[in-house]
Order: sequence, then C-alpha cells, then structure tokens
Amino acid sequence: MPLWFRLPSRYHGGVPELPDLTVYLEAIERRTVGRVLERVEVFDPFVLRSVDPPPDELAGRTVESVERLGKRLVLCLDGERFAVLHLMRLGRLAWQEPGDRPRRRGTLAAFALRDAALLLTESGSKRRASLHLVRGRAALAAMDPGGLEPLECGCAAFSARLREVRHTLKRALTDPRVVAGIGNAYSDEILHRARLSPFLVTTRLADGDYAKLHEAAVAVLSEWTERLRREVADSFPRHVTAFRDDMAVHGRFGQPCPACGAPVQRIRYADSEANYCARCQTGGRLLADRSLSRLLKADWPRSLDELETKQRSG
Repeated sequence: MPLWFRLPSRYHGGVPELPDLTVYLEAIERRTVGRVLERVEVFDPFVLRSVDPPPDELAGRTVESVERLGKRLVLCLDGERFAVLHLMRLGRLAWQEPGDRPRRRGTLAAFALRDAALLLTESGSKRRASLHLVRGRAALAAMDPGGLEPLECGCAAFSARLREVRHTLKRALTDPRVVAGIGNAYSDEILHRARLSPFLVTTRLADGDYAKLHEAAVAVLSEWTERLRREVADSFPRHVTAFRDDMAVHGRFGQPCPACGAPVQRIRYADSEANYCARCQTGGRLLADRSLSRLLKADWPRSLDELETKQRSG
C-alpha cells in the first residue's frame, strides 16, 4: 500500500467549534441560569490564567446568562463577574449531579451549585484548556478576538472581511480575528460544500465565490447545530468531537467523497490538517503536503489520475 495511505487519518479530540459550543451553551443555560454559584474549585493551578476577581469572589453570585465569545464559553454572574472557559483541543465540560460518579480524573475546575456542578475536564498530560476570571464588561470585551459571527453577518460583511486579509481560505476561516467559532473540522466541511480549494487566496476570489462560501458556511454550521441539538435533546453533551462519521471530508482521508466518490485527500501541517476532495475542490489536482511531498519528491502524485495509476501499480 502506498505510503500516503498508510498514515493515520485523524488525531484525537479537536477544539469544539460553533455547533458543539452552541449545544454546550444551551445545556449549561438550562441548568444554571437563575441559580446561585456556591463556589469555584480549582484543582489544577495551571488552568487558572487570571485571578481578578479571585475565585472566592464568585461564590454566592447568581448566574445571569451563558454566552459564547468566539470559541470560549462565558458564565455571566451578577455584578459583572465572568468565568471564561476555553476548552482547546482536549478540554471538555461535564455535568455532575448527586449520585453520579465522584469527580473524574482530569477535572481541572468545578463550578458548584447547591446540588450539582459544572466540571471542566481535560484528557492527556498537557494542560491547554484555560479559565479566566474577569471583572467588568470592558475587560470581557477585551478578550474578543474580533472575528465576524458567521451566522449573524450578511454576505456583504462576510465578503468584505475576507477581502481585508490575504490568507488562504482555510486559514481565513479558522482565524478568530477574521471569522468567529470555526476551526479545523468545519472549515473543511464548509470548503467542501462550497467546492473551493482550502489554499485559494482570499484576495483572488471572484464575487460569486465569496457568496458561495458565505452560503456554505451558514448552511453547514446551521445544519450541524440542529443535528447536534437533536442528538443531545435534553441531556448534557457527552460525545463532543471534531470527527463524526457523517461528515463529508473532515477526518475521512482515503474514504470516498459523498458527492463524487473520489478518495478524500489530506494535507498535514504543524499540528493541524486540511481534508478535501481533489475532484470537487481542486479540479483533480493534488495539493502538496510539505513534508510528504518532499520525502517522495518525484514519486509524489500531482493529480488524482496519477494517484490512481500509482495505486493500481502498487
């Protein structure tokens, strides 16, 4: 089997993006708004990135709302006190009630109510998830990277923002200063839906391509949010992952594209990856994987047809 088909097709975890964060938010909102936070317990000091106000100052305050700030979730307490949670790749949230198992391994912090608790957990040994305790709306606003909310902005604003930066489409969609709430997984799905290459440069798109991309972003994010809502129903989200079997291309390297049947391709870079369909998105051209194409040199296939020929020849 060729080297490029022996590589693992996915990494574990994945930063929760807008659809999962929306479902998390709604589940937390149903369980906490209007209730008093009895205490904040921090079990790992590295998770706490700011201490003004200190955790004790949040005790006895009422949860007024739950908000999303890009890829962060915010518990909003009376007196303009805020607990800002960023889950990163392996952080997750859990809801604990009386009779549940004792505090699970990997719990970084707990927000305790009278008879329940919201837990911030993280698997693995690296501690990337974070908790910021913030005083005042102005300080909270300063944490906003400024990306447009894709489900709240129109096509004109979306197009104008992309024209302001010179990035690849993949990078632009995942840059929190450009677009809010989109990461590695849903950028792959959006670009596949729009039939656009992940490495097209934002400033070189035709007007129709901007509209097509905005339409795809709204459709993909809305569809997945509704799908996850139905999946969770009234329970608390338990299986939050960037990899889902019914995604079109993300995490599906080597599997058939649902639109045309061609094998899904992948480019790996740094600690991320881009998944795409060469037939649907790049006119059959294979995009160069920096490390793998350098390794294979002349053996690197330049097109889907060449890849299929190499597969047949073993």
